[in-house]
Amino acid sequence: MTELRTTPETPPSASHLGEVVLEVRDLVKYFPITRGVVFKRKIGDVKAVDGVNLQLRRGETLGVVGESGCGKSTLARLLVGLETPTSGEIVVQSQNLSKLPGRALAKARRNIQMVFQDPYTSLNPRMTVGDIVGEPFAIHPEVAPARDRRRRVKELLDLVGLNPDHINRYPHQFSGGQRQRIGIARSLALKPEILICDEPVSALDVSIQAQVVNLLEELQNELGLAYIFIAHDLSVVRHISDRVAVMYLGKIVEIGEDIDIYDHPTHPYTQALLSAVPVPDPTLRGLRDQIVLEGDVPSPANPPSGCRFRTRCWKAQEICAVEEPALTTRPNSSHPSACHFAEERDVVHAVE
Repeated sequence: MTELRTTPETPPSASHLGEVVLEVRDLVKYFPITRGVVFKRKIGDVKAVDGVNLQLRRGETLGVVGESGCGKSTLARLLVGLETPTSGEIVVQSQNLSKLPGRALAKARRNIQMVFQDPYTSLNPRMTVGDIVGEPFAIHPEVAPARDRRRRVKELLDLVGLNPDHINRYPHQFSGGQRQRIGIARSLALKPEILICDEPVSALDVSIQAQVVNLLEELQNELGLAYIFIAHDLSVVRHISDRVAVMYLGKIVEIGEDIDIYDHPTHPYTQALLSAVPVPDPTLRGLRDQIVLEGDVPSPANPPSGCRFRTRCWKAQEICAVEEPALTTRPNSSHPSACHFAEERDVVHAVE
């Protein structure tokens, strides 16, 4: 089994990273709920992403974690243009994508590409690997002349650790990990500066996950890429991320350096999330109190007033139902947290 390569315990601070390459401002995505077959009538909205703000710097990895249905994948699809925002702004290299005309928008979108979750369904089974990896060149012919595309495709396959001589094979002739490498090669074809990785290892065997994560780190170091890395596996997120954002019901409730989020979480939801991670060291299992949340996650079509976590929070008071807490650094916290009663809580190391 391939192991995750070790990285320094303390990630580089924002001041040591490059300039801001992606900025999200008050991003909102509502999906309408309709009733009726012929004459559809809107009766509400599913608030999938509701007022997200974040920044990503060159060479940085921002991990995004949260329960299923919290809006992580919708956020990813918004960033790459697969969904249209209800409101808000996405700024890539100082260009506001919502204000760009057609050709300028297509050119700007080349800088932000996506690695999909499932390598089995994200590749067209009727196309050869050469056609799949070279398809971006057909859409953006200005990037690579037709006579040069086969060579470029072979270079990309070699870059991700695949045999360039397999350019004429089909996806079914590759393993799951190899298919994900093909997807990564396709995402790099247009030389983007930002990759949105939507759970890129969750569909792979555990023995293969580390290989793909190590490849992503190598590519980041070699090409200076910036990642938004979405995953459920908290250990993978901690390993690869410089900063971590925690989402709950369409909102970011806590964000900070990975060491702050994992070792000193301040939001009750983050604390509960980390307390549920199994502790591999049997000598430490009795040293951590597991936080058991009561009730179910509220519906994103009808979220609670004020703080959206208050219906499951043991700290909830009257103000939590009336006033929505801002995502800001509070007196008892070293990083932004959307909780009126944010307070650091040391966590026994379950995630290394």
